[in-house]
Amino acid sequence: MNHGKGIRTLVYIIAVLTVVITSIGIFYQNEGVPYEFINMYGQTVKMFGNGMYAFDSYFRAPIFKGSDAAMLFVGVPGILLAEQGVRRKHTKKSLTLLVGMMGIFAYYSASIAFGVTYNTLHLAYVLLFSASLFGLIFTFIGINPTSIDTSAIDRLPLKGIRVFLFITGIALFVAWLPDILLSLVNREPLALIEVYTTEITYVLDMGIISPSAFLCLALLKKKSGLSIPLLSMILLLCAIMGVMLPLQTVFQLFYGIVIPIPVLVTKVGIFVVLACFAVHYELKLLQAIRD
Repeated sequence: MNHGKGIRTLVYIIAVLTVVITSIGIFYQNEGVPYEFINMYGQTVKMFGNGMYAFDSYFRAPIFKGSDAAMLFVGVPGILLAEQGVRRKHTKKSLTLLVGMMGIFAYYSASIAFGVTYNTLHLAYVLLFSASLFGLIFTFIGINPTSIDTSAIDRLPLKGIRVFLFITGIALFVAWLPDILLSLVNREPLALIEVYTTEITYVLDMGIISPSAFLCLALLKKKSGLSIPLLSMILLLCAIMGVMLPLQTVFQLFYGIVIPIPVLVTKVGIFVVLACFAVHYELKLLQAIRD
């Protein structure tokens, strides 16, 4: 199978699946109403009770809807535009952008495949996760990082990028680690564990994204070609978070969930600021790559 054709097919599969999943997640409703449920810890949890996220908590369902909105209106157009760039030019620059977009979809699909309570879209979640993961792998192979002209690294604003990567790596721990430590100290479940068995965001952010930021720092220092696609993935993930988190907040407020101002500042405002810098550095990265 032609490598470029295979990637193109995966992009279209990803786009179609995402449109279906997100549209149903956002717009599908039934006659269900919120209800209360006793979880495995004996806590009373308010459930959403309506639509595709009927069996998710009332707090978490709007977050899923916000993520769906970000992927539908930003993610899908983004990956299609990136794929068109690869088809027209097939340059390192266009492939680097597509690698970053594949990283976004791998993150999103993992979040819903492992984080959303089982529903009738579960097979679609699994298919999207599989297509995104292998799309990321194949695109990464296609870019062949060992053949990248590492002089592009010298054209980057390295001081700013290093500071950004360091702050990002630390911020992902600062945002989530206190929740875990508090539950361990008090010998209690996570404050917002609700009906879930774990918190997939903690796993992805602290277990993959944060270490990747520090790994990218080390690779940039060594002027490794691997640093360029990895940097693009991290930057675009941070950029989409700057869209996703405000939309999640909007959906939560729409459904009457009260969010304290300090939380808005620390867990939304910080990521929005990081997203602005991420977009700036992604543009600088693409400008630095010369085919």
